[in-house]
Amino acid sequence: MTRHTLPDHENTLTKEWIVTNGIGGYASSTVIGTNTRRYHGLLIAAFNPPTGRKVMVSKVEETILFNNEETALSTNQYPDTVYPEGYHYIKQFERTPLPATLFKVGNLQLLKSVFMVYNYNTTIVEYKNPGDTSYTLRLNPLYAVRDYHGLLHEEHDYKYFIQNKGKDHAIYAYAGAEPLYFRHTKGKFTEERSWNKNVFYTIEKMRGQDYTEDIYSTGFVSYELQPDESMFLIFSLDEKFLTENPEQLKEKELQRLKALTEGNPHDKFLTDLLAAGDQFIVHRKSTENYSIIAGYHWFTDWGRDSMIVLRGLCIATGRQKEARSVITTFLKFMNEGIIPNRFADYESEEPEYHTIDATLWLFIAVYEYDLKFDDLPFLNEVFPKLTEIIEHYIRGTKHNIHVTDKGLLSGGTHGLPLTWMDARINDHVFTPRQGCAVEVNVLWYNALKIHEHVAKRVSQKTNESFKAITYKLKNNFEDSFWNSNNYLNDVVTESGQIDSSIRPNQIYAVSLPFSLLHADKEKLVVENVKKHLLTNYGLRTLSTNDPQFKPYYTGNVWERDAAYHQGTVWPFLLPEYFIAYLKVNNYSREAKKEVEAHLQHLKNHFYFDECLNGMSEVFDGSSPRSGKGCAHQAWSISNLILLILKCDVEI
Repeated sequence: MTRHTLPDHENTLTKEWIVTNGIGGYASSTVIGTNTRRYHGLLIAAFNPPTGRKVMVSKVEETILFNNEETALSTNQYPDTVYPEGYHYIKQFERTPLPATLFKVGNLQLLKSVFMVYNYNTTIVEYKNPGDTSYTLRLNPLYAVRDYHGLLHEEHDYKYFIQNKGKDHAIYAYAGAEPLYFRHTKGKFTEERSWNKNVFYTIEKMRGQDYTEDIYSTGFVSYELQPDESMFLIFSLDEKFLTENPEQLKEKELQRLKALTEGNPHDKFLTDLLAAGDQFIVHRKSTENYSIIAGYHWFTDWGRDSMIVLRGLCIATGRQKEARSVITTFLKFMNEGIIPNRFADYESEEPEYHTIDATLWLFIAVYEYDLKFDDLPFLNEVFPKLTEIIEHYIRGTKHNIHVTDKGLLSGGTHGLPLTWMDARINDHVFTPRQGCAVEVNVLWYNALKIHEHVAKRVSQKTNESFKAITYKLKNNFEDSFWNSNNYLNDVVTESGQIDSSIRPNQIYAVSLPFSLLHADKEKLVVENVKKHLLTNYGLRTLSTNDPQFKPYYTGNVWERDAAYHQGTVWPFLLPEYFIAYLKVNNYSREAKKEVEAHLQHLKNHFYFDECLNGMSEVFDGSSPRSGKGCAHQAWSISNLILLILKCDVEI
């Protein structure tokens, strides 16, 4: 159990927590309860799981009343002030097994913990008096009820109609709104309506977004809390939780969390990674199957991310049912040989297919699934789809994806990036990689070899034209991509243009199962990546020597997207680098020790920085230290799990 002391306001504003419900909903805030993002709140509900998210409950303001004195325990930021300053009374925060905050006011104590009911849009907050003196606790819930990308203001036509029935309440933000059910297990509710105006979200301002919001109170609950007594607030979209026992719901969630890690009792970091990774595995309503969230707070289930994440979160950890479900779901939605790059946020929208590599990553997932589970019925089920994919790619499919005369895979059109380096605003692409991208062709070769592998496993013949392209690709890869300075060029085109940028994409030529390089060149690739791109927290997306290098991921949307793949550090690439590094060093004990020492930086980040028991999406390219971008990224977690389990390293 990691306990966090809270030294000052500015320090604590950068530390967040998140709990999830397995259907895309979540609760999240900072460790002092100050919301710094529009995406923070106690109940962000997924109305079309795992999408259609809305912020329903922003927060609860707590006040202790004792001896005719009031002490406000909450902390809010406004444009010109912080009020109240309840963070002064926080003595301790624990992230596991549930986020728990200990307040002390003189001899008085209050312990607050938060959890969600798995598979339901329900958040429960427990308040316990662990001290030996009773006091009156006043709790004031604040509501928003709006799309989680938006912000709410008083001028919106929100009336917050409320139906009261003892300790149970149904709240309707506006005419025709879905009801939000609120229950307090003890105490008296007093209706007292008000707007809390101009709440200031620090991180939104840093990100160049609108950053103030008005949130609403319908009233407060008061109760005299005795020593060792608890009371609960329940917020839910499901009316049935007005009659459920919150103590039992809490115990059920604690047992669920414990079961996630029972197989690794002696490796705390790995068990905590597994619990963090489970937060990304969700049920998708539209398919009645499993899917994977790419990251919190704003990403949904993306094809590329899902295929990469599967390897660490599900396959390496033995979660066969979930792995099989995700693969078959994406194959079900395949269109012209391409799996969805992104499922839509809303039911009225169609899946997107703007990707060249997500489908190729599916082959990697199928291969590692086979090695782990030896599931021939599954291979027989997916083999026709794998064949269809190869045929579409060879024949030519969406977005100018086609095979060149040299057997290379090319793709891309103006204004539409297809690789993982896909930042764009309107038609402006910040990292255009049209043509034959290096990692795409490594994946293409692996897909061809894996198709051949699966064909043998299911006693089918491999198409001779597939073999011919595999042979041609093998013979032309080095001539096409090898740079005389001992690394792989990033992109080549059919017309002979070369993008010789030093990027991390080349590392996949060493780390993936089937290699296109001789051993001596594999080692040179690893050495080049180490020299130019390796940092404590991940790999840079561009060498610092490149004139296009952007040292900082900061500023408004345009400035951040311009830096996103132009030097910014990505943690999910670091395990891929170390898999390659261990390979070229024959998995020696010395090499493993170097890997284990290096990864202490990410371990410390996981426990103490930004999203506690989570891992950031990116870091600055120059002197990386603080996590940026998405606060809790799936492939940052999953690839670290994959490295630990695949290469037997101890961190």
